Amino acid sequence: MPFVNIRITKENGEPTTKQKEELIAGVTELLARVLNKNKASTVVIIDEIDTDNYGLGGKSITKVRKENS
Repeated sequence: MPFVNIRITKENGEPTTKQKEELIAGVTELLARVLNKNKASTVVIIDEIDTDNYGLGGKSITKVRKENS
């Protein structure tokens, strides 16, 4: 059973529900086409990471982006 975990930042209203549906369908199709995996047993999980919940250089990404804009 293929298991794919996508991690993406959650910001500016994205990813939308439609975008997540497209990611799930696209990854499932890719595994079926390239690796001949069964779509029915392919698991795709999307983790949305708030920019306050990870950091770079000792600062949250939210703060880093504010400082660089």
